[in-house]
Amino acid sequence: MGKLIAIDGLDGSGKGTMTQRLYKHLLENKVDVRKISFPMYENKSSYGVKMYLGGELGGNPDDTNGYAASALFAMDRYLSYRTDWGAFVAKEGTVTIADRYTSANAVHQLSKLPREQWDEFLAWLYDYEHVKLGLPVADLTVYLEMPPAISKELIRRRSEQTGRKIDIHEKNAEYMDRCYEAALYAAGKLGWRVIPCFEGDEPRDLDLIFADLLALLNT
Repeated sequence: MGKLIAIDGLDGSGKGTMTQRLYKHLLENKVDVRKISFPMYENKSSYGVKMYLGGELGGNPDDTNGYAASALFAMDRYLSYRTDWGAFVAKEGTVTIADRYTSANAVHQLSKLPREQWDEFLAWLYDYEHVKLGLPVADLTVYLEMPPAISKELIRRRSEQTGRKIDIHEKNAEYMDRCYEAALYAAGKLGWRVIPCFEGDEPRDLDLIFADLLALLNT
């Protein structure tokens, strides 16, 4: 079995950037590496996720309960695992870098539940994805911590620059605040490695963040 590294964080935290930089770094060091990103929008496995994020199941994230939404994202991972990236991650000596993974369900769906149900949900989630569905467990989960206020501004700028449509998660400021709180709880509970991506009210230098990421890989 190869190594699976998951990189997660709020929208706008730099997951895609850090995934790409790590992928390039490992390639340059002759590692047999692949990067994957969830949701897999280009794959038909993400059909249910696209309906949810596009607002077809309701314009508010809470319109779809945490268990139902988790199943949609988990099915995207399961179907793509069976038809695409599963063979690669099963090979000895490989490294797969996932931009979002099971951790994303913990970040985004945990926040929909009362605090007293969080532990129960996390136990269900990891049993569902990794025992019931048989998805591989991440060897390392890195959470890129970015406060919601900064994330919201970065999302706004990205949308203006690229024309990318803001989904129902990103447009709901109160929901993102709840996700931030849930993510820090899950990180502590599940042993994720947290990298701060901010200094004061500003994003932190990307080179410093990447240096922290490389340091985690070597520990």
